[in-house]
Amino acid sequence: MIKCKQVQELSTQEITLPTVSTPSKVMVVDDQPLSLLHAVDLVQYQGYRVVEVNDSRQALKIAFEEQPDVILADVVMPEINGVELTKHLKLEPHTQSIPVLLMSVTEESQLRHQALKAGAEDVVLKPLDHTVLYPKLKNLAQQKRLNEVLNQTQKVLLNLATLIKAKSGYDYQSSFQLANLVRGFAEYLELPHSDIEDLVFAAYIHDIGTVSIPDYIFHKHGALTSEEKEIIHQHCVIGEQICQPLHNRPNLLKIIRHHHEKYNGSGYPDGLTMEQIPYLAQIFQLVDIYYALTKNRQSKTTYTPSSALDILEEEVIKGWRNPKLWEQFQQFIFLQLSSFCLSV
Repeated sequence: MIKCKQVQELSTQEITLPTVSTPSKVMVVDDQPLSLLHAVDLVQYQGYRVVEVNDSRQALKIAFEEQPDVILADVVMPEINGVELTKHLKLEPHTQSIPVLLMSVTEESQLRHQALKAGAEDVVLKPLDHTVLYPKLKNLAQQKRLNEVLNQTQKVLLNLATLIKAKSGYDYQSSFQLANLVRGFAEYLELPHSDIEDLVFAAYIHDIGTVSIPDYIFHKHGALTSEEKEIIHQHCVIGEQICQPLHNRPNLLKIIRHHHEKYNGSGYPDGLTMEQIPYLAQIFQLVDIYYALTKNRQSKTTYTPSSALDILEEEVIKGWRNPKLWEQFQQFIFLQLSSFCLSV
């Protein structure tokens, strides 16, 4: 069981707010040397600290380490283009709050749509015009600074959730994979960006309330008593309580509380039925169950995608899952598997 001392240490680490006098940091990502130099010169001229990156494959790692206030990235790059880089950045909780400004040589409406859908704040034209670039950088940097307090709260919760995950055989990479899968399904459903963000963050912290479950119950092999089941059921409520500082993300709190509800009302903690269950919680639980079934973990049976879908279909027949949403999820998985087969 997680000790109180460990929780206290997590709750106090990394809470270091930037001083007002510290210049904002901008990370510039571009594989073209002259284009990178031009962008860096413009940004430095405005007094920003600059982190130069000429390889998009390294950008996610460097962003994680440097924690810039804004990322200015080219759209057309080998290996990982700007849109895909933005998706990766927004998928990772440690970088998802960093504003991303993409650079493009064209004004294609489709490109802008893709960029905004991926989570980018805007697209600016190349060659860069300082009269357009400077106001955007200033506004985005200020936005990042204003969100710092909330971001620090999220980091504390994320650190706590990561520590707790080890109890159930998951590691941080597992959470990332779950986040990637839930993001894909949310995009397939064409959900708003804010809903996608809540679903992605839920992949990392949805079971944070299991900190309340004693180890003897968590690792018990035999049948649970009714009292032990009730303790487990309460982890959803406790998780919601732990995450109350994120009061500006009510949909995320609903996912944490209700991701174990069942469509026929036999779930927990509140026994909600059908549309009483928040839609995002219904989405998340389908992805979470599928991932848990197909994830390779010690002491747990690993199912093939087909077998996992069969198990979920049985739960739909029992009345546990939303039939319409299940059909959409099944179609999404089929598309994922087809794409994988074509790429092999």
